[in-house]
Amino acid sequence: MKKVVYLFCLLVLFSLTFEYKEELLVYYNKYFSSNQEVPTPLIKNEYYRDYNFNYVSNTEDFIPNNKQDILNIYYTVINSGMDNFTFYCSNEYESCINDVRDIANNQVVISNINNYVHPYNGFKDLETEIDSLGKITLNINRNYTDEMKIILNYKIDEIIKNNIKDEMDLREKIKVIHDYIINNTKYDTQRSDSNIINYKSDTAYGSLIEGYALCGGYTDSMMLFLERFGVKNFRISSENHVWNYVYLDNSWYNLDLTWDDPVSKSGKDLLNYDFFLITDEEMFDLDTTEHTYDKNVYN
Repeated sequence: MKKVVYLFCLLVLFSLTFEYKEELLVYYNKYFSSNQEVPTPLIKNEYYRDYNFNYVSNTEDFIPNNKQDILNIYYTVINSGMDNFTFYCSNEYESCINDVRDIANNQVVISNINNYVHPYNGFKDLETEIDSLGKITLNINRNYTDEMKIILNYKIDEIIKNNIKDEMDLREKIKVIHDYIINNTKYDTQRSDSNIINYKSDTAYGSLIEGYALCGGYTDSMMLFLERFGVKNFRISSENHVWNYVYLDNSWYNLDLTWDDPVSKSGKDLLNYDFFLITDEEMFDLDTTEHTYDKNVYN
């Protein structure tokens, strides 16, 4: 009889352990685990940007204590160019896993972070794996392949060699590239209007190599040249649009090549300067819909 009772108790204990395994793992991790795991060493590639902003900044601390720390970790890892990275929640930060989930499931937040990194380090897809012991792994699928980067870098070298002169100041150089991109790129109306994808038009490859772009392609193209010229910049976006934000002469300016390359009814190629290095005030005088952005993010 004792053996039957003992066996029954073991079965009950096993079933309870299986049913509440998540809660038991969290309890063990919090009160008994030494939690001595260390984050993945950060390796920065050549496109890492040593820029810090009000919204996100680079960090060397990969055990977060609050939600801003998590945002900074995401930014630093995406900015580094690594494809995989693991960090851990501390026992003291009780809401850490929930906060990671909030960030990982908020595509607007993730997209905003992506706007602050070099185009080559920007992601196409980002997956966040979370376990009950506080281990978080970021798996990043980059938007540009190595082959695309080689071809683009060669093309950028060629454009600079043929169009940029040493005596030009930065504003002149930016204008020359602005004109070149617009004169050699058509807006991809088939993709925007009918979702017909014939080109990589959401990237600089679509613009500079294939000759077709959406706003993301125009913006990435300009950003690659701004990086070459040593001009601090990032992408800035509204709900449905993205353009360049450029730091020049100790001030920030908006630069929107998409809207300076309007699609005409006649099909004639146009080149405008309405959105060439303009202030926020000047931009909002021209448009208050597509260019209205979150100033808590892009500040």
